Amino acid sequence: MTETPAPAEQRDYRDTVFLPKTDFPMKAGLPQKEPLILAKWLEGNLEAKIRAARAGRDQFILHDGPPYANGDMHIGHALNHILKDMVVRTQTLKGKDAPYVPGWDCHGLPIEWKVEEQYRKKKLNKDEVPVEEFRAECRAYAQHWVDT
Repeated sequence: MTETPAPAEQRDYRDTVFLPKTDFPMKAGLPQKEPLILAKWLEGNLEAKIRAARAGRDQFILHDGPPYANGDMHIGHALNHILKDMVVRTQTLKGKDAPYVPGWDCHGLPIEWKVEEQYRKKKLNKDEVPVEEFRAECRAYAQHWVDT
């Protein structure tokens, strides 16, 4: 018959860890802090100050179309926005007037292709549909995803 070993003594290691003392709180409390940080940024009006400081300089415009106009959001959309943001910020830091310009530059082909796929399922030919009707269907398709 084997004997069960005695339970190990529970040691409190709190006094053996030497961390620096800081004024940082132990909890970030982001849900409470984020609105305050955003309000401070808006109050400081940094974007307007940057625009004023860059007025009259060489411009760099990078239109940012909505990535969500042709399907569900995915990690590629995040990468797209991050890269465009980095480019705009870099151009601003280089002294250019590089405002963020949201727009509808989302190349319509994927939207058109999706509408054409719906046509093919119904055995319809896109070329037999009036252009205005096809464009309206493309706009409705894009609007569906923007709303989503």
